[in-house]
Amino acid sequence: MQERLVVLLCALAQRRAGGRRAMAGAAGWDGPQRRAWLRHYYSQRQKRLMTLLIARRRRTSCYFYPRAWPGIRSADWWERVVLKEFGPRDWLEKFRMSKETFFYVCNQLRPGLAPHSAHFHPTLPLEKRVAVALWHLATNVEYQTLSPLFGVGPSTVQTCVREVSYAVVLLLKPLYLRLPNEKELENMVRIFRTRWGFPHCIGALDSLHIPIHPPLRLSADYCNGQGWHSILTQATVDGLGQFWDVSTAFPGSMENSAVLESSSLWVLAKEGRLCPNPPKHFMGKAQKYVLLGDATYPLQDWILKPYQEDENLTQRQLQFNYRLKRAHSVIENAFLRLKARWQILLKCDDCSLELLPTLVLACCILHNVCEAHDNPFNEEWLEGTEPTELPKPCQPAPAAMEDSRAEQVRELMCQYFESCGEG
Repeated sequence: MQERLVVLLCALAQRRAGGRRAMAGAAGWDGPQRRAWLRHYYSQRQKRLMTLLIARRRRTSCYFYPRAWPGIRSADWWERVVLKEFGPRDWLEKFRMSKETFFYVCNQLRPGLAPHSAHFHPTLPLEKRVAVALWHLATNVEYQTLSPLFGVGPSTVQTCVREVSYAVVLLLKPLYLRLPNEKELENMVRIFRTRWGFPHCIGALDSLHIPIHPPLRLSADYCNGQGWHSILTQATVDGLGQFWDVSTAFPGSMENSAVLESSSLWVLAKEGRLCPNPPKHFMGKAQKYVLLGDATYPLQDWILKPYQEDENLTQRQLQFNYRLKRAHSVIENAFLRLKARWQILLKCDDCSLELLPTLVLACCILHNVCEAHDNPFNEEWLEGTEPTELPKPCQPAPAAMEDSRAEQVRELMCQYFESCGEG
């Protein structure tokens, strides 16, 4: 073998010397002829290099080189450690839910994650797929970091995240994130009145900017008012901080008022589906249920926002602002808990723009699942959920979207707070 390699190298050296002489002779050729010759020369050179590499590999006793990472995989870690040794604190820390809630979620997702799915290896259990996805959503660790832990490849981690997110939206959204019926709306009004002291209210409305790496061609569309790239999610929560309406994946450059007009919530309100027909009475008048927003939303007869702060506000108006802002804080707290529990929302680096709407919806649904099942929330998760370098964009709603009739609703609320003597 050594003698053959020496002969091959000598032959290549002679041909290379001949090639150099040919190149020198080709210098006098015209443009097209020279370019054709050079293409042929470099093609032959590439073939010779490949021949040399093949000859060198045949000198070794091993024809196939195994990858480095399979040696550090732990295929049985899930069965040996997680299922047998994890305590309640471990389940909560790694999967953001109790063991009982985890297996409840797995059973609910079973129809959408059938073992015969073409996307998964037939030996990968459903519970393990769900565990991989929840771990990634909770910690936002990279696929390459998570894959050795479960004994799977990074592409399998990515597939688990995608398929489990789709299954959560498909199978759990009808149970945990849907439009309330009339009886549920009445219960939401009661909770807002008793817990937050705000009457005739069914929800708080706000938006969440999620940092992303934008596509190069659409970079300007996703750049928000603070100069960083994001997608915009509009959400509505009840008095317990659980989401019941979510519209997501809007470019970060859009204003909250424009997102509202483009959302299903706007259509539901205009169709009268956010209150009974006829509306319930409030302060002696038939009045729609209201949502609470901030200054970025337009004043409507079903959306209330604070009076603009200035020195001319009356005591009643100041009291109204205080009560509204206090009640509106329920969605601010819900967003904080959402991002702290599912930290993938702090920075979506590994997620494609096509998957983002499904992933955000899945996180909101899983948030509701955890809250509905009274899973504990660790306050330590809140650390780092509000980076100071990424302040929330805030653009006031245009005056053209304001509803003149809504001022009467605010006045009724002022009268209510004044009559109750609440301040």
